[in-house]
Amino acid sequence: MMDMSKILIITGAVILTLGIVLYYAPWLVSWFGKLPGDIRIENKNSFVFIPITSMIVLSLLLTLLINLFFRK
Repeated sequence: MMDMSKILIITGAVILTLGIVLYYAPWLVSWFGKLPGDIRIENKNSFVFIPITSMIVLSLLLTLLINLFFRK
């Protein structure tokens, strides 16, 4: 049970730090949703946004970070 509490505390601290960084430095994520391959459809009454390329890049970055931190 102690391992689960440590994981939750670390996860919360990481999310808090990421939130503070993004709040005070929004230019760090200005690329998100503006990459080639992201779908944006706008009409008079509706707006559809599908960030396919941005999600692939984000997934690759998170996979790389997780593998670096949890490698045995």
